[in-house]
Amino acid sequence: MAADLTDRQRRILARLVSEYIEQGEPVSSSWLAEHSGLGVSSATVRNLLTRLEEQGLVHQPHTSAGRIPTDAGYRLYVDSLLQARRRLKSTGDLENRLRRADAAGGLLENVSHELALASHQIAFAMTPASAAARLHHISFVSLDSHRVLVIVVATGNQITHKVVETQESCDVAVLERAAQYINAEFAGLTLLEAREAILARMREERMLYDVLLGRALRLAQSGLDEVATEDSLHVQGVSFLFDGALGGSMDREYVTLETLRALFRLLEEKHRLVELLTSYIDADGLTVVIGSEHSSPDMHPFSLVASTFHDGQRTGTVGVIGPTRMRYQRAITVVDGVSQAVTRVLEGN
Repeated sequence: MAADLTDRQRRILARLVSEYIEQGEPVSSSWLAEHSGLGVSSATVRNLLTRLEEQGLVHQPHTSAGRIPTDAGYRLYVDSLLQARRRLKSTGDLENRLRRADAAGGLLENVSHELALASHQIAFAMTPASAAARLHHISFVSLDSHRVLVIVVATGNQITHKVVETQESCDVAVLERAAQYINAEFAGLTLLEAREAILARMREERMLYDVLLGRALRLAQSGLDEVATEDSLHVQGVSFLFDGALGGSMDREYVTLETLRALFRLLEEKHRLVELLTSYIDADGLTVVIGSEHSSPDMHPFSLVASTFHDGQRTGTVGVIGPTRMRYQRAITVVDGVSQAVTRVLEGN
């Protein structure tokens, strides 16, 4: 389809899409004749638009109205933006903020916050359950006579914790020896490997019973049970989309409350959103999914711009979700810049 377009058709389509994104109104042939820079008449523009409509790239919502882009039209427009984009320069201020957040254990939350503010869209940052994340060390902290805080530290300063109820009383010295045993035996394994190895050791220890070892294994298994299998997903900026649905924002199309409810259900059921995002992100670099290209019908009114980050240990995805009439140029630039900044922060650790 794209190969069949003339240069004039491409330029008219690009001007139509950019104007519709800015104004949210069908674009007329007379306006395009005046502002396209092609120096052609309205009649010529109408002929060009007819060809674009035949190709399924634009459509006319009403007989007397101008044209608006279809999802296929957005796709050609976005592909041209991706081809023209340049590598971004280092954003020192952003990287410094992310380094401070990473040191405090809140990198992903901060990333989603930065993306939401910069894009005025729903923003997310995700690290899937990774085979690359390795157990650095584990600590057991006594909270009271029958509750222990299990702290798991993985490579890349990933820190998780869980309170475990115990039947037996655990003093500080016992917990320290239990942690030393786990770290000596299992540190350096991936979280999934450590979990499986601990479960296997627990089965062995049923025959060779040792109170300290049994306690250490049970506590470690409880701490790793969720850590090794859960994805980490942070979402912020939902209010921006809600404002757009009420007509309070000029740079996004009207979104019905019914559509918002479907999206909110998806956001609340994070495992569904993680599955959806993971199905799209199968390669490094930028990914843009537009409207009907989504596998989930709930997402058809929306577009997604995402990019991967990595440092050899941690991999993940950052991105934004917004109406199909989003400012793609800004979204692509922001997401690309943040993903590169996150990669540089992680590589510096």
